[in-house]
Amino acid sequence: MTREDLITQIKEKQSFLCVGLDTDINKIPQCIIDEAKEKDGEDYLFRALCEFNAIIIDATAPYCVAYKPNLAFYEAYGVDGILVFEATVDYLKEEYPNHFIIADAKRGDIGNTSKMYAKTFFEQYDVDALTVAPYMGEDSVTPFLDYDGKWVILLALTSNKGSYDFQLTEDAQGERLFEKVLKTSQQWGNDENMMYVVGATQGKMFEDIRKVAPNHFLLVPGVGAQGGSLEEVCKYGMTKDCGLLVNSSRGIIYASNGEDFAEVAAQKAQELQQQMAEELKKVGL
Repeated sequence: MTREDLITQIKEKQSFLCVGLDTDINKIPQCIIDEAKEKDGEDYLFRALCEFNAIIIDATAPYCVAYKPNLAFYEAYGVDGILVFEATVDYLKEEYPNHFIIADAKRGDIGNTSKMYAKTFFEQYDVDALTVAPYMGEDSVTPFLDYDGKWVILLALTSNKGSYDFQLTEDAQGERLFEKVLKTSQQWGNDENMMYVVGATQGKMFEDIRKVAPNHFLLVPGVGAQGGSLEEVCKYGMTKDCGLLVNSSRGIIYASNGEDFAEVAAQKAQELQQQMAEELKKVGL
């Protein structure tokens, strides 16, 4: 998906919501598990996880522009989990082809290894974007940038407590590591094929991000269950083209564990979409 296509979807839906599919068998509603066990017995895992994802996608698709399955929640179940990930991506492509698909895998390794990771996600799975760790430098990132219409989403300033261990450390000139990542990586890619992960809990730090990367899209986790403020993210991070994909996972997909889980997920997604529409109006979108 091109930048122009993504912006068009944001304008049409009046939303920049990304729904995180962090699908955990221990958190999905018991009614889904019971139904899967009735059909498949002890081999219920694949059916239960696929069914949950499909129902969540159907419920939230009108209110979001992107989905972000986190690979950790699929790889944890071995072959069955990988098959669920593949089936989920296939379902999105067949039923909702205009939605942006992000594989949250945080890959990044020496060049020849990154080349194979890129082949996996951009050829085998054919997702739109992949999260990538920048620590190993240029040759670990550029293989992912060889695919037209595909995006690298580089970790820049994350929302976890440990972000202070490295990302906010300063060099002798007072430049923080996340700023160096932003500046240096713009020599490898551009705002048509590279985004950055910036945690919603970083608040006013979005001002500093925008000084270095004024036009790039930012993938922003941490709104909802992690306590990030959508209003603050938009105040300091939104651009004339929106420039944001704000992710919510637990706050939507696990908003209810009862039989009404789909309706409640839709309600939570719609609430965020309505807030986003108000923010978009402020910049004339």
